[in-house]
Amino acid sequence: MSPEAAGLEVSGLSIDIGGRRVVDDLSFSVATGERLGLIGESGSGKSLSILSLVGLAPADAVVAGSVRLDGRELVGLSERELARVRGRQIGMVFQDPLAALNPLHTIGRQIGEPLRLHEGLSRRDALERAVDAAAEVGLPDPAQITRLYPHQLSGGQRQRVGIAIALACRPALILADEPTTALDVTTQAAILDLFQRLVDERGASLVFVTHDLAVLARITSDVVVLSHGRAVERGTVDGILRGAEHPVTQGLVAAARATTWRAS
Repeated sequence: MSPEAAGLEVSGLSIDIGGRRVVDDLSFSVATGERLGLIGESGSGKSLSILSLVGLAPADAVVAGSVRLDGRELVGLSERELARVRGRQIGMVFQDPLAALNPLHTIGRQIGEPLRLHEGLSRRDALERAVDAAAEVGLPDPAQITRLYPHQLSGGQRQRVGIAIALACRPALILADEPTTALDVTTQAAILDLFQRLVDERGASLVFVTHDLAVLARITSDVVVLSHGRAVERGTVDGILRGAEHPVTQGLVAAARATTWRAS
C-alpha cells in the first residue's frame, strides 16, 4: 500500500524507553476495511506499539518511524492534533475498561463525550445518541444504564461501554488492545461476536491485539507475531496454525490448541 492509499501504514516503528529499545523496526499496513492481528507473549511490545499509533505511549517513550493514516503522518503531531484524530478517525478499545473509564462521570456522559467533541452535539443530543449507542452494543435498559457509573456495571458491560465509545463517531479505523483478556470465557465470546458484527456493519479497518491465537482466529485472518519488540513471523492464521516457524509462534499455536481442547 502506498503512502497515498487509504488506510493505515506503519513503517519502521521503533520505541525507546529509558535508553532501551522495546519496539524495533515494526512495519505493517491495513487497507480500508481490512483486519490485522498483532499477537505475542506478555512483554512482546504489542500493546505499546498499538498505543503509540495514537500518541498514547508513556511520556518517557521516544517514538520514531512513520505512522500514516490515509496518507497523513501521525508521528510528530502535537497532543492537540492527535486529540482530533482519536475518536473521530481512530477508535480505541482498551484492555481494562474500568481503568479507561472516568469513575466520576456517568456512562451516558462518557459515551457522548466524543460526539460533543468531534460532532459539536449539545449535551442533550449527545445523551440521546449515547442511549442509542448503549442499545446497539446490547446493554440492558439503555436509558437507565447511561445514568449509572462504571463501578455499577459488570466487566462485560463496561467493555460494551468501551466499544460504544470507540465507535460513537464511526471512525474508519479501530484499534483494540486485548479487549477480552479480563473477561470470562462466556462473556469473551459474546463481546467478540458483538465486536465483529459492529466492525462489519461499519466497514471499518481493525487492528486487534491479543496473546491468544484462538481469540484472534475468530476475528481476523491475517497476523503479525511479535517477540521482544520485533516482528518474527507474518501470515494468515490458518497458515500459522499449519506451519508455524518461529519458536514463539509455535508456543502460541500450542497454547491455542490446548485452549480449544479444554473448551471442547
